[in-house]
Amino acid sequence: MRSGLELDRMDFRILSQLQRLGRCSNVELSELVGLSPSPCLTRVKRLQKIGVIQGFGAHLAMAMLGDLLVVFTEITVSHHRRKDMRRFEEAAEMFPEIMECYNVSGGYDFLLKIVTRSVDHFQTVMDALLAAELGIVRFSSRIVLRVPFVKHELPLDRLFSTKS
Repeated sequence: MRSGLELDRMDFRILSQLQRLGRCSNVELSELVGLSPSPCLTRVKRLQKIGVIQGFGAHLAMAMLGDLLVVFTEITVSHHRRKDMRRFEEAAEMFPEIMECYNVSGGYDFLLKIVTRSVDHFQTVMDALLAAELGIVRFSSRIVLRVPFVKHELPLDRLFSTKS
């Protein structure tokens, strides 16, 4: 957690409920967490303002949308200066197909989650990424065959001890 950020047990209760029921009304949320509506809304707005809540959205069932290809790609870049790493990150963010980008430790520098409509589409994305001359010296890709499960809720009660 960011240093200086103080969240109490009620904040975590609100966050847990919002992860599960993001579309619930403030009245419903306040009942679920045991707080009256006005202070509940004040807390939610505060959590949004400080950036803990980044937004609300729908989780889509990709399999129901058609045959989409999910690929995890490991990227190694030539230079590890902060400006070079940031340049890669900013360029990767411009590709709508790149859903997630992680700067990792180990044998490579970045792990990308890429969603495309086909292998050809994936190759087009990779060709464009390579053509951008971002210092990519090596990449390795793994096509996802099936997705046994995806979790969207952080287990807040197991990750953080909460104060009363």
